[in-house]
Amino acid sequence: MSDTVESLLGDLLEWVGKHERPYDEVLDAWRTSCPRLPVWEEATDRGFVRHFRKDRDMMIGLTDAGREFLARRH
Repeated sequence: MSDTVESLLGDLLEWVGKHERPYDEVLDAWRTSCPRLPVWEEATDRGFVRHFRKDRDMMIGLTDAGREFLARRH
């Protein structure tokens, strides 16, 4: 994995880690069609984020694995 993707992955997890975010907001900000910057896809493939319902909204939050990734980064 490139250093750029690893760095952006950390940025994504820090952003989501501040507070859970609506799914649509996360995809608007982080989904890309560039095969060299698969940040959102990498976060989901590694199990760093979780999807859940809150009221009627689909939300995104961090998993334990995502929090551990952030802890290793600092």
